[in-house]
Amino acid sequence: MLRCLLLLLLATGTLQAEEQSRYLMDVVDVQGLRDNQLVGYGLVVGLNGTGDRSQVKFTSQSVVNMLKQFGVQIDDKTDPKLKNVAAVAVHATITSLASPGQSLDVTVSSLGDAKSLQGGTLLMTPLRAVDGEVYAVAQGNLVVGGISAAGRNGSSVTVNVPTVGTIPNGALLEASIKSNFSDNEDIILNLKDPNFKTARNIERAVNELFGPDIARAQDHAKVLVHAPKSNRERVTFMSMLEELKIDQGRRSPRIVFNSRTGTVVLGGDVVVRKAAVSHGNLTVTIVERENVSQPNGAYLGNAAGETVVTNDSQVLVEQGNKRMFVWPEGTSIEEIVRAVNSLGATPMDLMAILEALSEAGSLEADLVVI
Repeated sequence: MLRCLLLLLLATGTLQAEEQSRYLMDVVDVQGLRDNQLVGYGLVVGLNGTGDRSQVKFTSQSVVNMLKQFGVQIDDKTDPKLKNVAAVAVHATITSLASPGQSLDVTVSSLGDAKSLQGGTLLMTPLRAVDGEVYAVAQGNLVVGGISAAGRNGSSVTVNVPTVGTIPNGALLEASIKSNFSDNEDIILNLKDPNFKTARNIERAVNELFGPDIARAQDHAKVLVHAPKSNRERVTFMSMLEELKIDQGRRSPRIVFNSRTGTVVLGGDVVVRKAAVSHGNLTVTIVERENVSQPNGAYLGNAAGETVVTNDSQVLVEQGNKRMFVWPEGTSIEEIVRAVNSLGATPMDLMAILEALSEAGSLEADLVVI
């Protein structure tokens, strides 16, 4: 299965390598047009006994403070025993230049020891940005993809994650976040993969379309484009930039490891220099056993017989008998996959082999661990 996955990734990477021409907006970000993150603290109510337990003090304190706002007279020292309420963190992402009244999708995550948020309702929760100001308010019924069930004897079954849910269109934007996109004289294009050739190609393509000196490559990561001042003309100008195709410069090949799932993704242009690889496993197994020694005299009524306990230790050492492979200069990803599969390596073994090749300076690729 690993072989089929890697070969599929090889074919995909080869096709992407052949596509040199890309749309401009696929390789750059426009400064001033960015998403902003919002976060808030709230309460989910209506849970069927799966809320926070009594040891989570901040949940009961939040409930007391909320009831006071509605005119309910309650002592500060009162500790309501609640099982249907859970304290949660609420977060959302607001797109650039969004206007008040637009709706946002929100994600709700349990903060305490609630068993499940299924069936709960999020009460009105203000969402703040990094500047501390409130930009949206969230409220609504949760959609939870997980489920949890427990019996009286302590046995339980959990599917997916029942303590995280979403509310589609669950927040309303109350204020817009300011952007300096229309204030600057130049439109600043930030390259997602900084590259001098890509920056030069962008400058050349923009100037061929709009005229000389409209675009200026400042460095390998930034291109300045002189744009109209009026918003209407600037929108037309940006629409033309979106349809512009440029030739992207060479990007460093990458190998991505997911340490949690064991997934390995190799780009199609990954090659290695000449190297010899040998991968084997050394397994040491120690088994301790206790045997009871019963002399025959004990069965015959002989007092001289004595029952003793003896230790029996077994030590087994197994070493994998793997061959050594020599990869010549410029070995392609296809040959790497074939050789690794012939070793019978698992994804974790593949990670170890590629990491060792990188340390030896024989791998022409960047290792990325996520």
